[in-house]
Amino acid sequence: MLLHEPIATASWRAALALTYELRDGRTVLASRRHDGPLVVQKPLYSEGPAICHTILVHPPAGLVSGDELEINATLGTGSHALLTTPGAGKWYRSSGPFARQSVNLQIGAGAVLEWLPQETIFFNETRADVRLDVSLATDASFIGWDVFCFGRTASRERFERGECRLSTTIRQGGRPVWMERGIVRGGDPLLSAPAGLAGEPVTGVLVAVGCGVTTALLQACRAPRPRTGDGAVTMLPGVLVARYLGPSSEAARAYFIELWSLIRPALIDRAANIPRIW
Repeated sequence: MLLHEPIATASWRAALALTYELRDGRTVLASRRHDGPLVVQKPLYSEGPAICHTILVHPPAGLVSGDELEINATLGTGSHALLTTPGAGKWYRSSGPFARQSVNLQIGAGAVLEWLPQETIFFNETRADVRLDVSLATDASFIGWDVFCFGRTASRERFERGECRLSTTIRQGGRPVWMERGIVRGGDPLLSAPAGLAGEPVTGVLVAVGCGVTTALLQACRAPRPRTGDGAVTMLPGVLVARYLGPSSEAARAYFIELWSLIRPALIDRAANIPRIW
């Protein structure tokens, strides 16, 4: 992770490294190392031994100026893990350095990783740098989403000041298959422009990568609609991308869960199994 601003002396750095292996048909959390306030609960097997559900817990429940979170997960051959969070991530106002989150996911041959965090709330005057880097083996599969809420909609707060830097890179077999960069600045005209966020505070993206991404899956995923806001689904070679734009993080999550229930059987031949923590 490259740092472009000095870190405040009161900032917290936390790092978590997880390694999964398939042993006798069971995906095990073979190693976990953490530094600072970022941990995981015990591995959960609500779907049987082949899939390891893991809940990432950040006890401070939010990031402030200069805080850093670094999450690394490595999946060995044939393993399958689902990573999620117990609640919304919160990024508080900052008048100084950026807070940062870097997620690096390495998915080995024939492995499956599902990255399904709950929504992220950027408070007004947040300064945030959020990065997701995924590297898949040629025959690996990935399903991931992020839902971003700009301002606290429950208190009618708008994102009038601050800056959020968003970056996603997905590579398969060493080749980039999806790259996206964005900067959202508080008060920017693009927040209300039709070519931007059209005045809506919540946006989200779901990306699925794997050999099960087909035209038939694309058509199936275009049938569901969000209960509020707008959704759209498109496809690149081997990559399915869905987006949400609207007023509600709850509607975004419900929409993505409905899409996930279609995508998961197509990619890994398993029905969606909603984590109890949701």
